[in-house]
Amino acid sequence: MPTVASDTQPEMTVEQLAHETGMSVRNIRNHQSRGLLPPPEVRARTGYYGPEHVSRLRLIQQMQAEGFKLSAIQRLIGEDGPGADRFAAIRELITDPDAVEPPEILGADELVERFGPLDRKRLSRALKLGVLVDLGDGRFEAPSPGLLHAADELIARGVTLDTALAVLEKVRRNSQNIARVFVDLFLEEVWKPFEREGRPDERWGEISESIEGLRPLASDAVVAIFRQVMAEQMEDAFGKLLRSQGRGKGKG
Repeated sequence: MPTVASDTQPEMTVEQLAHETGMSVRNIRNHQSRGLLPPPEVRARTGYYGPEHVSRLRLIQQMQAEGFKLSAIQRLIGEDGPGADRFAAIRELITDPDAVEPPEILGADELVERFGPLDRKRLSRALKLGVLVDLGDGRFEAPSPGLLHAADELIARGVTLDTALAVLEKVRRNSQNIARVFVDLFLEEVWKPFEREGRPDERWGEISESIEGLRPLASDAVVAIFRQVMAEQMEDAFGKLLRSQGRGKGKG
C-alpha cells in the first residue's frame, strides 16, 4: 500500500502501532534506525505515529513476504516519503489484480464431472502447475479459469487429461521464458537507466506508464508472433504428412 498522507494528528504510541501492524516494538524501532520509517511526531517526550507509518510498515511487511531483504528495501524506499509513495504506486501497478482473470471456485464433484476421476498424482500435478489451488474442505480455486477452459477444450477434442496437463506444463515453462525476456528488457532499457539518473522526479510518470503498458504490449506481441508461427508450423507439419501419404499411395 502506498504511504498515505494524513491531515489528522498522529495519535498512536509505538506500542499501539505495534498492535495495529502485528509487528514488535523492537522491529519498529529497528526499521526506524535503518531509515525505513519516518520519525514520529514528538509531544511531551512521547513519539506519536499516524496512518502513514502504518502504511509504510505494511509495505515493508509485504516486501519481506515477497523475499526482499531489509537492505534491498532500504535502497528502494528509504526514509523519503515521496520516494516511498512512488515506489509503492509502481509496485501496485506490477501486482495489479485487475490485470489477471478473477479466479473461479470449484468443488471436487464439479472437477470430477469436468475432467473425470482425479487421482492423487494427477491432482498433485494440477496443483504444482498452478491450474488449481487447494482451499481445503473439497474446494479448489482455479486462478485462471481460461487455463482450465483450455484443458476442457483439449479433452473435448480427444486429448487425455495427462497429455493436456503435459501440454500446459510446456506452455507455462515457455511462457515464463517469454515473460522474463520482456521483464529483462524493461529493467535493462528503462529502470536501470532511470536509477542511474538518480530517479529524477519528472520521470516517475513516464516509468509508471511504461510499467502499465508493458503487460498488454507483451501480450499483443506474443499473440501476433504466435499466430504467425502457428500457421507456419501447421502448414509445415500437414504438408509433410500429406506428402508422406501421397508417396505411400504411389507405392501401392
